[in-house]
Amino acid sequence: MASPMRKFLVKNTSSKVIARHEARRYKSNSTNKMQIMIRSFESIEKNLHWDLPPDTSRVKLPSTRTLYTVLKSPHVHKKAREQFHMKINKEMLVMEPKQSELSKKLFWLKRQRIAGAQFEILFNYRTRLDKEKLQQILAKEVVKENKIEERHVMIALNSLVNEGFYSEAVDASINSVETSLPRNNIGSFPQGLALTLPSVPMPVLKARVDTEGSKGLSTQLIEKFILNNPHRPAAQVQPDSESAERYNLEKLKSSMTEADLAELARVTRDLQLNPPKVPKPIPNMTVQNIRKRPIEVPTEVGDINGVKVLKHDIITNDVLYADIAFDMASLKPEHLPLVPLFCRSLLEMGTKDLDFVQLNQLIGEKTGGISVFPVTSTKQGSKDPVSHIMVRCKAMSANTEDLFSLIKCVLKEAEFTNQKRFKRFVSQSKTKLENQLRDGGHILVASRLNAKLSHAGWIAEQMGGISYLEFLKDLEEKIDEQWNEISMSLEEIRGALLSKKGCLVNLTSDGKNLKQAETFVSKFTDLLPSTSPFTSYTNSVLPSESEAFTIPTQVNYIGKAANIYDTGYQLKGSSYVISKYISNTWLWDNIRASGGAFGGVCDFDTRSGVFSFLSYRDPNLLKTLDVYDGTSDFLRQLEVDDKTLNKAIIGTIGDLDSYQLPDAKGYSSLLRYVSGVSEEDRQARRDEILSTRSSDFKEFADVVDSVKDNGVAVVVASEEAVDAVNKERSNLFQVKKAI
Repeated sequence: MASPMRKFLVKNTSSKVIARHEARRYKSNSTNKMQIMIRSFESIEKNLHWDLPPDTSRVKLPSTRTLYTVLKSPHVHKKAREQFHMKINKEMLVMEPKQSELSKKLFWLKRQRIAGAQFEILFNYRTRLDKEKLQQILAKEVVKENKIEERHVMIALNSLVNEGFYSEAVDASINSVETSLPRNNIGSFPQGLALTLPSVPMPVLKARVDTEGSKGLSTQLIEKFILNNPHRPAAQVQPDSESAERYNLEKLKSSMTEADLAELARVTRDLQLNPPKVPKPIPNMTVQNIRKRPIEVPTEVGDINGVKVLKHDIITNDVLYADIAFDMASLKPEHLPLVPLFCRSLLEMGTKDLDFVQLNQLIGEKTGGISVFPVTSTKQGSKDPVSHIMVRCKAMSANTEDLFSLIKCVLKEAEFTNQKRFKRFVSQSKTKLENQLRDGGHILVASRLNAKLSHAGWIAEQMGGISYLEFLKDLEEKIDEQWNEISMSLEEIRGALLSKKGCLVNLTSDGKNLKQAETFVSKFTDLLPSTSPFTSYTNSVLPSESEAFTIPTQVNYIGKAANIYDTGYQLKGSSYVISKYISNTWLWDNIRASGGAFGGVCDFDTRSGVFSFLSYRDPNLLKTLDVYDGTSDFLRQLEVDDKTLNKAIIGTIGDLDSYQLPDAKGYSSLLRYVSGVSEEDRQARRDEILSTRSSDFKEFADVVDSVKDNGVAVVVASEEAVDAVNKERSNLFQVKKAI
């Protein structure tokens, strides 16, 4: 009787190897037998284009078909149903290679691919000796695979040396580097090394590429330091196991004498009893050390062809930063949810002459990037919304003409005809928002609260909140049937936006480049029509009712807010300090430290007047709402000493005076301009912040009471958690299913 056989199974789904053992009896004269099981949703017969090795048997196996029946209606008593099925096709290849041929068969198999197919490789052996040989071969294959990967890298590098890079890729890369270096935004990169990078002779490099082609870029370095380097290392990094670390410690200890161990124990004991003296600390910063005036950005307001132009004369190392704002007040309210998709389509749908790949390659070659997105805020001192579509871009001064030509191309020549690609945008946007509900639901909760309390918040929520998610779900189902209407709506949005009326150009660079850019701004604005149909938004807000959006989750996102301007509160700079202090103390201690949430914040939108509390990834619900309502009592009982007040004021000023690069300075100035925030307003707020007193905290408690008494709550939570709250507090929330 044959000895018990064992099957060594290898699964291969995406070039990853998983092994397991199973007991089996196998009667055959062959020492090794290899069976390849293929499973696929698609037809294996059509997709299998292999040249099979000789002596390979092909065995067709029966397909498996699984039926699913689901109710078509959400009502359980309805009888309408839908049926779905999942069919899996199967096939097996059987080989009986000799021991010496096994490596070749494995090498052949690794180079075969069927998209969307799953492989199971079954090895059969008769004796333990065969098993050991098979394991040795498989172990060698893993090592060989690493060597093969290294060989592929060397082949690719050789190809670059001999053939060079694609010329378009070289141009785009040089331009990207040339644009990014002058910004000096080094992040965590070593500053000393970063200061040497702008000295790279880019004109010399460009000239070399022009004469030698793409081979002149860096192929000599590749050949010298990698391909022909006899000392080229190849390292494989593997983590040390805990046992290895313990072994090293024991080995070190065994090498020490009794005297060494005694000395080590004595030094350790002395350090515990007599810790080293702490160096004298740096003197603390005080409010008196803070500059009294806010950081000012030089701004000159002009006019070119009837379009307002803001110019900021700032040193930018020969980079021109341009922002073009188009007023969205001319859009119909029903078109607002299409605006984010419209912005994305401008850059990713292609134009009449360029597909989207060529367009983005040209943008990378000539500019430092172009982005299009909507921005919404509230006018300072008013309830009116301020909404714009921003076109932000940058380029070296020598490419200013190309920059504005590309902006014109993107805005006027983009085509909204690719239905399949637009549908992909819709699906991706919907998936992104659904993921945000699960992982960052507090952002959508804040957006929903603002939509209930301000007109600007309602507009923003239509383009990026839960209302937008509901729109995307509906649009995804109707896009095939109503594509012509959708395409026409996108064209209508473009026609309403592109006008001199409501257009604003913001330029940031040094004086010479600003003067040079005026010519190209003039040509660009000449292409814009002088008039457009102008309508204003209705003063829409969502109903002021508490809502709960249910999703499959174990944590909650909880928000509560009110518009404190409606209660008669007049803005004071001390509110900046107090709201930040509430987040860092009361909410931190009760929401995060003792409540177990990932965090809790207090936010005050000083333009709209919306004062809100938020928590994220919170295991509680009612307890968190009670913490929000207890904030006013916390402020009344609070005794703030001078040191604590000093720290709170300095932290607030630190947020206002955060470091900004030249492009951020110009863009921030633009946002203040369109929102109606003057330099006098900034100075008044700063003076009030610096003069904040401890009594201001107690006075602000009455303002926070309005959130407790008149506030509206929005939560993203599980259905079970919401049901429990509604039972305890008499239907506190209007429940809606989000996912």
